[in-house]
Order: sequence, then structure tokens, then C-alpha cells
Amino acid sequence: MVIPKNILKKGFNHPITWCITGSFLVFLSFLLSVGLGAVAIPLHVLIDAIVSFQPDNIKHQLVWEVRLPRAFAALFIGAALAVAGAIMQGVTRNPLADPSIIGVTQGAGLAIALCFAILSSGSYWMLLGWSFVGSAIASILILVFSNISKEKFSPVTIALAGVALSTLFSALSTGIALYFQVAQDVSFWFSGGLSGTKWDHVYILIPIVLIGLTLSLWISRPLTLLSLGEETSISLGQSNHKTRVIGLIAVILLSSVAVSIAGTIGFIGLIIPHIVRLFVGHEYKWILPSSAIAGALLLLTADVLARMINAPFETPVSAITAILGVPILLHLARRKRRSI
Repeated sequence: MVIPKNILKKGFNHPITWCITGSFLVFLSFLLSVGLGAVAIPLHVLIDAIVSFQPDNIKHQLVWEVRLPRAFAALFIGAALAVAGAIMQGVTRNPLADPSIIGVTQGAGLAIALCFAILSSGSYWMLLGWSFVGSAIASILILVFSNISKEKFSPVTIALAGVALSTLFSALSTGIALYFQVAQDVSFWFSGGLSGTKWDHVYILIPIVLIGLTLSLWISRPLTLLSLGEETSISLGQSNHKTRVIGLIAVILLSSVAVSIAGTIGFIGLIIPHIVRLFVGHEYKWILPSSAIAGALLLLTADVLARMINAPFETPVSAITAILGVPILLHLARRKRRSI
């Protein structure tokens, strides 16, 4: 195997090295996610359950029916939220942006609340469809508001319109849940969590996330140019409108499927891209895959902590990510204020 000289020269600081290290940590976290919980699963039992599954073995059933789909969901949802946040920060050129800042997540939550209010019961496909519609409507409204403003698609316009829509959608979701007496059904999506994840969810989740990741990598170079400034990217012959539309489509796909399975889990899309930039620089061809790896690692770890802190009861995963994210958010806001 021949290792490129530039990797040897940069050593551990090279982005490829960080991606390999992060992937290894994700693999370890995946094993811990399957093995740890209210009932511990030894490694040899885990391997035996995968290699020679025995339906009458309770621990084998626990591994296949509960732990594995939950671990896969944490892996792909963490990657989806982190990449969606990185895209939003690139599209809006706003360091405090993530899918919730433009109302995509809240739009999906509002659609799910309407689904429970109108239809007393429904399949996961139905919830996923409503989630996509809510996210799409939120994104279209953002595009409309930004297009009719004096400074089209400016970071400030997108951020302000997103905050306004997020607040509106959250208030409407709460009102609908209370009025139609579906607060208990909707509360799971408000609190966020991975309990109850099934293989059917994973089978839908993986291809949608892969499509979203493919779209994000397609616009990695345009996002890097866009981060240099609006005029600079246009002078280089780039269509920023096309980049933003493709980016928002990727955000819709990644955020909608994540919300439909795990509910509202905040701060992953906000903090992960900033942490990743410290190690891989500011090129989105490295930021996006590294964010996917780091986001998967964070949500896998947070899900394990959620099960272990107050076992056998579960702590909401969103509470774990908020504990990690709030201090970083305050630090970013403080640093941003200093730079003004």
C-alpha cells in the first residue's frame, strides 16, 4: 500500500487521518450501543447473535429486534443532522445556523402534529410523507421570503425568516396537540429519542440519508466558494441560486427523515461542523464527510448515555445533546459578538 507523501508530511493533522480515526471510533461506539443498556450484552453473545441467530434466545432477540436497528438509526440520523447543519451554515454563511434555524425541523414537527390530529393512526410511511411535506413547505417559504427581500438570499434575511417560522411552527404544533388532545402522541417527537426504532425505519432511513449525503457532496466545492463571499463566488462563474436550491433539497431529505424517526434532536447540526473545522479546515469536501462521521459518533454516544444515566428508564437524547450544545452555542455567540 502506497501512502501519499502529503499525508505522511502532515501526519495526524491530515483530514484523511481524522476521517479514519473517526470511523474507528464510530465502529467502537456502535458496538457499545448494541452491547450496553439496561441489559448488558457481552461481545461473544453479540457476535453469536449476528453469526448464528437463535430465535428462542432472549438476548439474541434483544440484539436483533431492539439494539441493532436502534444503533443503525443513531448512526445515520446523527450523520444526517450534522451534514444538514454543515450545509445550512454554508448556504447561509451563518455560523449559528442548523436545520432548526430556518424552520425545517419545526415544519416537519408541525406536519406530524397535524397528521396525528387529522388521522388517529397511521403507518410510518404516512408520518414520513407528512414530515417531508412540512419540511418542503418551510423551505419554500424561506426561499420566497428571501427572494422578495431587497437583499436576495442574504444570510441575515434567511436567518430572521427562519427564526420567525420556527417560532410560529412550534407554537402551532403545541396548540394543535393540546386542542386535538394528541399531546401524548406528539410529545415523543418534541422530546426526541430513538426508542421504538424498528428495522422498517432503518430500511427507509438508509437510502434517503445516502441520497442526501450524495447531494451534499455534489455541492461541496460550490459551498466552499460560497463561503468566500457572494461576489467572489459569482465572479468565479458559480450559480449560487442553484447551490442553495440543491443544498436545501439535501437539508429537507436529511432533516425530514431524521425528525420522522427520532423527533427533534437539537444542537448536533450546530456544534459538529464547528468542531470538525478545527481539525479538517474550511473546505467542504472534508467538512461534510467529517461532519457525518462526527455526528454519528455524537448521537451513538448520547444514545448510550440516555440509556445508562437512569437505567432502566431513558433520558431524552435531546437533553444529552443540549447539555453538550448549549455551552458551545454560548461560546460561539460570545466570540461572534467580539468580532463585531
